[in-house]
Amino acid sequence: MTHTDVVVTGLGATTPLGGDVASTWDAMLNGQSGVSALTPDWAEQLPVRIAAQLAVDPAELLDRVKLRRLDRSEAIAIIATNQAWADAGLADSGLDPERLGVSVGSGIGGALTLLAQDDILEASGPRRVSPHTIPMLMPNGPAAWVGLELGARAGVHCVASACATGAEAITLGMDMIRAGRADVVVAGGTEAVIHQLPIAGFSSMRAMSTRNDEPEKASRPWDKARDGFVLGEGAGAIVLERADHAAARGARVYARLAGAGITSDGYDIVQPHPEGAGAVRAITKAIADADIDRREIVHVNAHATSTPVGDLAEIKALRQALGDHPVLTATKSMSGHLLGASGALESIATILAIRNGVVPPTINLDDPDDGLDLDVAANKARHLEIPAALNNSFGFGGHNVALVFTRA
Repeated sequence: MTHTDVVVTGLGATTPLGGDVASTWDAMLNGQSGVSALTPDWAEQLPVRIAAQLAVDPAELLDRVKLRRLDRSEAIAIIATNQAWADAGLADSGLDPERLGVSVGSGIGGALTLLAQDDILEASGPRRVSPHTIPMLMPNGPAAWVGLELGARAGVHCVASACATGAEAITLGMDMIRAGRADVVVAGGTEAVIHQLPIAGFSSMRAMSTRNDEPEKASRPWDKARDGFVLGEGAGAIVLERADHAAARGARVYARLAGAGITSDGYDIVQPHPEGAGAVRAITKAIADADIDRREIVHVNAHATSTPVGDLAEIKALRQALGDHPVLTATKSMSGHLLGASGALESIATILAIRNGVVPPTINLDDPDDGLDLDVAANKARHLEIPAALNNSFGFGGHNVALVFTRA
């Protein structure tokens, strides 16, 4: 089956490593950690008192009056997508809004609003609850606000598939263009839930690192001393465009989104399949969709969250689906785990790795797990010619998404 070519023409992000793509990428290449101690009073009694918090507060970038109507997840989605839109040079392009779509997801949505307004309800009664509460907490809020910001009319979609959300939203954007529904789609993910309740919930599952005394060393994918993920916040957005549309307007092209594979485990609500069976099928489907040989994929930005079980299940899946030739990295070692935004941020890292010929490092990989039998760019960036690369995202519920990007 012949597909319409889809390319990436714009990138935007606000992350624990930087307020935009350039600063985030520089921090990654330099092996910097975005993880720090949580200092609010509410964190004092928590078993986990670290997180990867935004490097630049949304209040520095958005009008105060506008911010009062936005959940934090919505605000940072707007910031990231406006960056991507400007980067793509589409502001004065004359693009028909009927040909512009949005696909932006969130794993959890407006939880900060829900929790804050519930506190107000309990303390002061129903009349003090904000009239903006519902638009601020609804899961499609970030996508809706991005659509309004850009005037998109080809469809505004919200994906929610836990930690696979950002990657699945990008896949949906590609599908919209391939189906002829849009010429341009702004796609990505957003998440902002650094709050005592989500942290307490993840802690009760024993999913998070408790390395409170060494925040910068807490996220350590594939290391023997890993003890769970580090919660992060942020947003990532990419502009997807029909290749001939991009060429006609002389757009700069970062890379080609060549293929995607989506599967589900049918195994457990939180645990991945121990052999990575669903991941194998997703990767295999993505390679087939891209119509390339698996040996062309020389780099993988792995999902690798720093959990004891998940990290090695993915290694087994990669070995089975790809072989032993790719160079891996886990950028969550630096950014923490951005949940629904992680697939979008890691897609950006994968795209820039291809474009710049360099693999960002996996930091804190001091004592590799015995089961790590693939090549990892450990603790320093590695220069590499990359014709094609893979980005993996997996989520609670058994969601598996694999994206294949190729050189423009």
